[in-house]
Amino acid sequence: MLLAVGSVAVMGVTLGVLLGAAARYLAVEGNPLEAELQSLLPGSQCGQCGFVGCAQAAAALAKGEAPVTLCPPGGKAVAEKLAAKLGVTVDLSEHEEKGPHTAFINEALCIGCLRCIQECSTDAIVGANKQMHTVISEACHGCEKCFKICPTEAIVMRPVLVSVGTWHWQKPMPEHATQH
Repeated sequence: MLLAVGSVAVMGVTLGVLLGAAARYLAVEGNPLEAELQSLLPGSQCGQCGFVGCAQAAAALAKGEAPVTLCPPGGKAVAEKLAAKLGVTVDLSEHEEKGPHTAFINEALCIGCLRCIQECSTDAIVGANKQMHTVISEACHGCEKCFKICPTEAIVMRPVLVSVGTWHWQKPMPEHATQH
């Protein structure tokens, strides 16, 4: 019995050392620019940019395969940061800045088809088949995927109302901007 336990322990330690050495020597270095670009993106993994998540969007940005304006939730601020990081110019004159929104389901129009639940990447929609659904507004990040797929137009996007939980101080103006 002790021989079996001892041999399994020795095999486990040996394989662990081999795997650790292989991970160290065979590691593939990633593009550091991709990691920096990904840190600038919101990280909501909403898919509004056309990519599965922010990591894929950052990889496309690093390769020059996507515009810096690809992130709707990030808005102008993220586009400007991405442009500065990549050293490109961006025209944001026609970019429409909208504040944070959250989905709302009109329960009188909801038929319980489950399309919105399947589309929601944050599990912010709760409900059952052929039953009414509702949105947990704290979990909704306003990606509008449920809004676009709803067959009865029961889902509307509403602006997030200012409350104690959502209110933020405005950023201070730079000193040189206020002096004339």
